[in-house]
Amino acid sequence: MHKNTGWLDLWPGFHVTDSRITHESAWLRLEPLAKLPLRCGQCLGLVNSVHERVTRNVRELPLAGRVLTLQVQLLRVNCTRCGHCLQHVSWLDRFARMTRAMAQTVAQCCKRLPIKHVAQMFSLHWSTVQQLDKRSLMGLMSQLPQPHPTRLVMDEFALHKGHRYASVILDANTRRELYIAKDRSREAVRPFFAALGEAGCRRIQAVAMDMNTAFDLEVRHWCAQARIVYDLFHVIAKYGREVISRVRVDTANALRKDKPARRVVKQAHWLLLRNADKLKGREQVTLQEVLEANEALMTVYVLKQSLKSLWTACDPWQWRRRWKQWLEHCAQSGIECLQLFAKRLRKYWPGILARVRWPMHTGQLEGINNRIKVIKRMAYGYRDVEYFFLKIKAAFPGDA
Repeated sequence: MHKNTGWLDLWPGFHVTDSRITHESAWLRLEPLAKLPLRCGQCLGLVNSVHERVTRNVRELPLAGRVLTLQVQLLRVNCTRCGHCLQHVSWLDRFARMTRAMAQTVAQCCKRLPIKHVAQMFSLHWSTVQQLDKRSLMGLMSQLPQPHPTRLVMDEFALHKGHRYASVILDANTRRELYIAKDRSREAVRPFFAALGEAGCRRIQAVAMDMNTAFDLEVRHWCAQARIVYDLFHVIAKYGREVISRVRVDTANALRKDKPARRVVKQAHWLLLRNADKLKGREQVTLQEVLEANEALMTVYVLKQSLKSLWTACDPWQWRRRWKQWLEHCAQSGIECLQLFAKRLRKYWPGILARVRWPMHTGQLEGINNRIKVIKRMAYGYRDVEYFFLKIKAAFPGDA
């Protein structure tokens, strides 16, 4: 037991009057210094009289690896404006059971470490750590300037296993996450456009997205003047699923009696879907052998490259020539799934042509989605979806 210690002058306006330190914990008693001006904890105005004294136990940053608890004697003052209020303490928030320094340190640690690890580090409950981090994130988001987007990128990411998704909207100019919501329906993204207001919706010039009908319809409803730009990656991925994979399976089934050839076709799945420039030497040779031996696979593979060329057209006239040529080749191919894909793609031509005027894509969000997976994996998932979305927004506050 040590009394009237004057060391550790870390809490302005207070001094240590008692302390107990063990191998695992430390306890300090703090009392207010005499003859210092007192301020009201609500209006911060100067006060002259004290109503009563109260005691509060407060957690502080660990002391040499020990859990440190402060027993703080606080003054309840008589304020002419607010009545009986606790005094203002610069290092302690109102009603807080933890010093500002510790709360800020915990929130900083949550940027790099999972909540579980931070809770163990500071001997706190995980829910307390989450609330501290959530409060810090909300304060950070409130300091960001009001966004005025002119171009948007819309996409979705997997929220949980079992085809449960969330919608995300990005400012294409600043790379700032503007909105995240559960589900990928029209109702999910509607609050974003409603919050933009009529003037904000008129400001939107172009929106990049995949061929999601819900996103398309909602954008056209709120931003009639905006151009829809369909993303190359999603169209080619859809082509791979509905055309290349279907033709590959049909080709493999036709080779049941030729097991070696059938095995080669079945194993060529990823070779057919990947970009040719990403394949290694041996993979390129194998792909060439598969294509030369199967006319249908050769046709759909070549037409995949032709479809990609629509996104590199330098003007509308060049795009029109390539589009008509691609449709003609699909019609002449005699491949049913390819013809069906071309028929369905016809109604999306304005969004593909818009790429000539607006060179936008969802690649920005694809990279962000990978970061979202890391955030989710660090915490082994989130119980509070609102907190999860807040973490994502804080991770991408924008470039300006």
